[in-house]
Amino acid sequence: MKIGYPCINRTIGCTCGRTFRLKNFSEDRLEETVRSNLLCLLNILKFNVERTILFFRITSDLIPFASHPVCTFHWQERFQEQFKEIGMFIRRHDIRISMHPDQFVVINSKDDAVVERSIKELEYHAQVLDLLGLDRSAKIQIHVGGVYNDKEKSMQRFIDRYNALDDLIKKRLVIENDDTSYTVTDCLRIHFATGIPVLFDYFHHQLNSSEEKMADAFELLSRTWSEKDGIMMVDYSSHHGRGSKRSHAFTIDLRDFTSFLEQSKPFDYDVMLEIKDKEESALAALQAVKKDSRFIKV
Repeated sequence: MKIGYPCINRTIGCTCGRTFRLKNFSEDRLEETVRSNLLCLLNILKFNVERTILFFRITSDLIPFASHPVCTFHWQERFQEQFKEIGMFIRRHDIRISMHPDQFVVINSKDDAVVERSIKELEYHAQVLDLLGLDRSAKIQIHVGGVYNDKEKSMQRFIDRYNALDDLIKKRLVIENDDTSYTVTDCLRIHFATGIPVLFDYFHHQLNSSEEKMADAFELLSRTWSEKDGIMMVDYSSHHGRGSKRSHAFTIDLRDFTSFLEQSKPFDYDVMLEIKDKEESALAALQAVKKDSRFIKV
């Protein structure tokens, strides 16, 4: 078991997701921003390794406008050596990496233009992971998408679009149960039709399920991950306590997290903490799992 957090470190004073407005786009601006983002990413990973945080979600903003038509700059070649350096660090320290495109990536959309843009964005994410030299256990997680008043047709549309994707994308993709439309059971149906692994989102499961017990969900979903895919990935959060029932907690609820760990035994997985204070909650979670036999001890 590895503990992780997504995209932003609030301690070290830099961000690997710096961007700028499209109207200010230039190759010089892009090059300077990407160089800074990659340097910060490496610094975040070094911070994490020193604290045994061995799971990290890389921001989609690492390369601003990478999938936009305005970007004709060959950033893949220009930053090949920096990607290689970061990838070597990741492999040397056995860090699990994931990415999670924004909500506009919807491959089951009824709008062909949305689908085309979504595929270009997925190509970009796959390129990042390939340039880092990571095996297929480095994943890109997406939602199934919209229902469009007909869930059956929408699920079939996802299946058809997934099957038509390039293998360089398909080997990276996983789907997750969401908080409004697609439950664990729905995602399993898609898995059986495609072979795509299913990531379990604990918080979403609390909000939207087909009455699956968590132990049963872990049993079924863990089987969707092959040895090459790595062990199952899990997203964990709890409710903020105020506002919308879908708002994620600002900081980790250790009582709830400990209960989650107990309920999920004996299954092994890497857990991404989708909690707003990022590395602070990850450090607290590390203390909670120190005596758990599933935890990676370095």
